Amino acid sequence: MHTQEHFKIEKAGGGSALTHVNENLDGPAKSKASSLESIHPLADTEKIMRRQLFQLALGVLLGASVASSAGAQEITGTPGAPNATTTIDGRYLPNPPAPFGGEINLNASQSKPYWPPRVVPPKGAPNILLIMTDDVGFAAPSTFGGVIPTPTLDRIANAGLRYTNFHSTSLCSPTRAALITGRNHHAVGFGVITEQSTGFPGYNSIIGPENATIGRILLDNGYRTSWFGKDHNTPDWVASQAGPFDQWPTGMGFEYFYGFVGGDTSQWEPNLFRNTTAIYPYVGHPGWNLTTAMAEDAIHWLNQLNDIDPSMPFFLHFVPGGTHAPHHPTPEWIKKITDMHLFDGGWNKLRETIFANQKRLGVIPQDAQLTPWPDKLLRQWETLSDEEKKLYIRQANVYAAHLAYTDHEIGRVIQAVDDMGKLDNTLIIYISGDNGSSAEGSPNGTPSEVLQFNGIELPVDKQMKWYDAWAPTRPIRIWRSPGPGRSTHRSSGPSRSRPSSAEPGKAWRSHGQGTSQTSAAFAISSLMSSTSCRHCLRSPAFRRPSWSTASRKSRWTV
Repeated sequence: MHTQEHFKIEKAGGGSALTHVNENLDGPAKSKASSLESIHPLADTEKIMRRQLFQLALGVLLGASVASSAGAQEITGTPGAPNATTTIDGRYLPNPPAPFGGEINLNASQSKPYWPPRVVPPKGAPNILLIMTDDVGFAAPSTFGGVIPTPTLDRIANAGLRYTNFHSTSLCSPTRAALITGRNHHAVGFGVITEQSTGFPGYNSIIGPENATIGRILLDNGYRTSWFGKDHNTPDWVASQAGPFDQWPTGMGFEYFYGFVGGDTSQWEPNLFRNTTAIYPYVGHPGWNLTTAMAEDAIHWLNQLNDIDPSMPFFLHFVPGGTHAPHHPTPEWIKKITDMHLFDGGWNKLRETIFANQKRLGVIPQDAQLTPWPDKLLRQWETLSDEEKKLYIRQANVYAAHLAYTDHEIGRVIQAVDDMGKLDNTLIIYISGDNGSSAEGSPNGTPSEVLQFNGIELPVDKQMKWYDAWAPTRPIRIWRSPGPGRSTHRSSGPSRSRPSSAEPGKAWRSHGQGTSQTSAAFAISSLMSSTSCRHCLRSPAFRRPSWSTASRKSRWTV
């Protein structure tokens, strides 16, 4: 007799979990559901690609035998021996306990011990790297026509598939909830970000026990599972060392967690946890940066697992804070990008360059046309003063450095898998941007997201005071943003910058409307919605695409 906390997973053709997931996506909230369309002519409909994605999640990720040959269990070793292993048919999770196969008599010498077999994945089951960056726009990475170098994303795209119409929600928590559960975000309590949660179904920011995450599914099938980086799916009111921890990554099927809880954090002095314990590795280590540290920790986790048991498949969810605010690349990366002069020509020229690159790459239709320039929202570059141009170029360079730096550290994790000789049996999904880029920095940008939340937009001459300190090498005092429950959102702007008021108002955030579009390799890059998570030091160079659905032709502003 199985309890309601068991999850039924049958073959794709049997109309079970796969069908159930698709039904959720095809429901009333379809406008915000994740969908995927390939540029390949054989997979030219959203429905086909969505089905393929979930066949991937429940088929390839669990080993083909889990999804396509339920009941075909593989047993190794002598049954009852401590080293005996078994696969499971995967129809119910957690798997029902194995019956005791030994004998119990009056004394030990007359009894026969029997250990239940250890559950392992099917033979040949792949390792999985599920990577997603934060607040990256469709036109940002080089992989999708942008000028910011992202060689790691390029590598994955060139070796696999590149998706260009991968839809996410327009907010961070909802996209992430849909990604880790395979369900519409309203079905798992995340109609909004957790800090805006309400006590109503679909909006309470609680992923209930009836909704297994991909971490839980893979763990129960014998994978080792981990989560590195951003966790924006833990309810705000349990995001402390007091718990409870059932809604933390470690309570949702991820055995190991190294990252921060909430929408963003300083990369210099983060709100950092190992599993559920707060840690402070930056103390006494000037120049320490979370972007590098989480890559180091992920590499250590991979190497340790490989040293102990090279045959054990792993699932690693890698979700860095870049390029969400605050933008904190290292000085070396800022100099590297600045020396490339990517943005010196201004955003009008850059727009045309990116548009041409995207057509050349085939990531937008060849008959796509640029929308008219939004003069009321964004001035023409040639009309700006020299001081304005200098500031905006600096902002763009820091943003680009954060993206390039993040991509580089992701590349180190992938290279670690390659160095272990496991790259050919590793499924890598690299999603560039959870919800597209953000306009919350205002057209002028901002040195502190908290200023923007409180309706303070600094003019260019005020921001120029911090020009040389943009993206500091050392963190300033953390400024905590008050909100409902315990806020885990922190902002630190350029060094020596301080919020102008010691009594800030409540930091409300946009609910977001419609969908964002994320591009995928398996390289996936987000088409962005104008309402998404926040950028602290925002570059105005990348704008939202718009579509003319009547003519079925796309109109683009990049």
